[in-house]
Amino acid sequence: MQKTPGKVFLVGAGPGDPELLTLRGQELLSLADYVLYDGLVNPLILRHTSAHTERTARVNEDGHRVLHQEEINSRLIAAAQAGKMVVRLKGGDPYIFGRGSEEALALTNMGIPFEVVPGVTAALACAEYAGLSLTHREHASAVAFITGHEDPLKPTSSLDFKALACFPGTLVFYMGLHHLAGIVARLLEHGKPPDTPSILVSRGTTPFQVCVEAPLLQLEEKVKASSAVAPSLIIIGTAITQREALNWFEQKPLFGQTIALPRAVDQVDPQIKQALDLGAHPVLMPLIDIRTRTLTPEIETALSHLADYQGLIFTSTNGIEAFFSHLFGKGMDSRALAGKKLACIGSSTVEKLKSYSLNVDIVPAEFRSESLATAIINSNCKGPWLWPRANRGRDVLPMMCEAAGLKIQPVVFYDHIDH
Repeated sequence: MQKTPGKVFLVGAGPGDPELLTLRGQELLSLADYVLYDGLVNPLILRHTSAHTERTARVNEDGHRVLHQEEINSRLIAAAQAGKMVVRLKGGDPYIFGRGSEEALALTNMGIPFEVVPGVTAALACAEYAGLSLTHREHASAVAFITGHEDPLKPTSSLDFKALACFPGTLVFYMGLHHLAGIVARLLEHGKPPDTPSILVSRGTTPFQVCVEAPLLQLEEKVKASSAVAPSLIIIGTAITQREALNWFEQKPLFGQTIALPRAVDQVDPQIKQALDLGAHPVLMPLIDIRTRTLTPEIETALSHLADYQGLIFTSTNGIEAFFSHLFGKGMDSRALAGKKLACIGSSTVEKLKSYSLNVDIVPAEFRSESLATAIINSNCKGPWLWPRANRGRDVLPMMCEAAGLKIQPVVFYDHIDH
């Protein structure tokens, strides 16, 4: 019996900033079985999927693995024929100099269903992150997107540089860094004024963005003296002259900085967002994994005797998640906590308990174990208290409470595992 083919989604990932991924793209990544992504796609976007992922590139980059277009097409077809939901994650927009239409045609020829999810193309995003307006009522009523790297197998160029030199608007050349000299020379040859404002935007929308501005005649010289690398855009026209006033992205307080985030991968999203919002490049360097324990005799006993405890202590969101995972696993729910005091070490644990529709009774002014122990001791709840905790950590909380005559029952619900 022939297997029903899966489906391929050609998804635009945007040009670099992972927060430019569309909601539809994020949704499809969360549902995918297999993701084949371009080399220029920001790896942070892959946080949204648990699928098998594979990186591809069509150009050799210092020995990096290369997949040619025909092989890419074959991978997509084979995965779909195996019944998988496939996301082909492409930099920028799939159909704007992205060869997405070639892949779609290959799928059509094999009877593979597909959908296209548009992405934010580099011309728009990189220009605006560089403080450039591609159109302006006083400067440009049109914009042209042009490839700076035509198919090398074409016998002659299909670009009409005479028409481009006279174009009444902004010119945007994609992938033109290595052909900059030729592009500038041909525009000048066909009458483009040498003092035309121009700029090269390298690695746009990322914290490594570099912008090189110069009159058209001097652009190549200034780019050679800069740190600009591919991928780059060349933008030419008078509409870009407002960059000084509109350059918002490079003014972010941590623009260009790299920040290492040592938290567990499944807990680092808030820190990633904060780094991106401040203009920094977050690098994930998880030092530990957080894993909820399988049901142990100690956990079984604690949950079976919840009625014996006067209160529960939570010192991390991990402890909350692990506790409720086992509570629900036994067919119980928040009603088992009726009448019990709840003590938390800080605001994040308070917010986590609120997500379970539970209010907290005790929160110390300082988010430290010593302060939490003091607050519990000064409360009217005499215990015993259940403390769902990690396999390792400070023991100051039970030591201080028990010295004051309060019984604390620590039970390991989750583990910290070193990388």
